[in-house]
Amino acid sequence: MKLAIVILNWNGEEMLRRFLPSVIEHSPEAEVVVADNGSSDGSLKLMAEQFPYIRTLVFDRNYGFAEGYNKAIAEVECDLCLLLNSDVRLEEGWLRPMLDYMKAHPEVAACQPKIRCEWAPDMLEYAGACGGYIDRLGFPFCRGRILGTVERDEGQYDSIATIAWATGAALLIRRDVYLEAGGLDARFFAHQEEIDLCWRLRSRGYKIACIPESVVYHVGGGTLPKESPQKAYLNFRNNLLLLYKNMPEERFGKVMHWRRLLDAAAALHFLVGCHWAACKAVLKAHLDFRRIQKDFKADRDRNLAATVVPYDKILSPTNLLWEYYGKRHVTYRDLGM
Repeated sequence: MKLAIVILNWNGEEMLRRFLPSVIEHSPEAEVVVADNGSSDGSLKLMAEQFPYIRTLVFDRNYGFAEGYNKAIAEVECDLCLLLNSDVRLEEGWLRPMLDYMKAHPEVAACQPKIRCEWAPDMLEYAGACGGYIDRLGFPFCRGRILGTVERDEGQYDSIATIAWATGAALLIRRDVYLEAGGLDARFFAHQEEIDLCWRLRSRGYKIACIPESVVYHVGGGTLPKESPQKAYLNFRNNLLLLYKNMPEERFGKVMHWRRLLDAAAALHFLVGCHWAACKAVLKAHLDFRRIQKDFKADRDRNLAATVVPYDKILSPTNLLWEYYGKRHVTYRDLGM
């Protein structure tokens, strides 16, 4: 099976300089492609001078994570695509377990490795850890990361697992399935677009897996800092969009009742803490969701018509906020899943 590793870059000159050599050295099974999303730094000069043998796609502007990858994947010829963040370090042998698993399991559309933290290598990494899930109200979490609590990697999640979503930081996916499902939703721009894609894949009968024998090291937050109001806005808005796109109306209405209350509480928490921009971001996310919701109806109708696995077989039955704040269950193992 032909594999292309596609790295989407936007003003990531230093990340490419630091991490691209490990990708090249430790991925002999793959063609490495760098897709530049309209960078204004020295990224293209770096590629031309230090990595002239690596295929570089040059886009005229920043299309965001979702559309940037859609454009790149449309231009590569391969059976498997691995979407890889520019701030990921690789080690020898990282890729083979995932490739072998995908070859042996045609029902699996996509998988991810174990994600460790580059700056604290004994810790799992926030944006993926050992595979993602979604609770009954639409809140994402991971094996190894519940809300803000990230676990030390002690081998507790070293089993292969079927998951609800795989992180876009290192996502191995069948190219034909990616295109068939419509790829990443460009309107999300960035954040949670891989969760939306994986939900579509799961609802169509495919499986998603985490293969923890494969390990990568991710810096995380390389584009927008954790406290960025823009990141908060995109996360809140896009989470509502993925629920609308993939959840049937009766359940969606019930979930939205609770989400309005819970997200309002989050905005109030930011307000009390004098995080004005974050408070405004949450409110703007809900207002914008209501304004653009109609634009996603056709996608919603297509997704629901293609569904063969209902939402309650994809989402976790747990109430994440109650488990975390009420029961003080702060790790995945505490949830009893």
